[in-house]
Amino acid sequence: QVQLEESGGGLVQPGGSLRLSCLVSRSIFDISAMNWYRQAPGKQRELVARITIGNFTNYAGAVKGRFTISRDNSKSTVYLQMNSLKPEDTAVYYCNADAWPNIWGQGTQVTVSS
Repeated sequence: QVQLEESGGGLVQPGGSLRLSCLVSRSIFDISAMNWYRQAPGKQRELVARITIGNFTNYAGAVKGRFTISRDNSKSTVYLQMNSLKPEDTAVYYCNADAWPNIWGQGTQVTVSS
């Protein structure tokens, strides 16, 4: 079964940056879309960013202009560059693929606090 492993989270001050990585246990060159989700305490999991096989991207309104999703098919890795972080970005971040909608990694915690 395919596995997803997120990393790169941590504690950062407001205005700071983090780069998350999602390593997939199989090739992703043929995966139509890869996604980053996040779940804050007491809230539902929400879609943050999406990248298609043709590198078209979509973002949630709350992160547009601050976050950038990218994929490196040669490394089976999807990235989420997060800039100008805000306290409301605090959440556990997960990656996911359209091809395997029920498969999730363990997530990586992002905490934005002064």
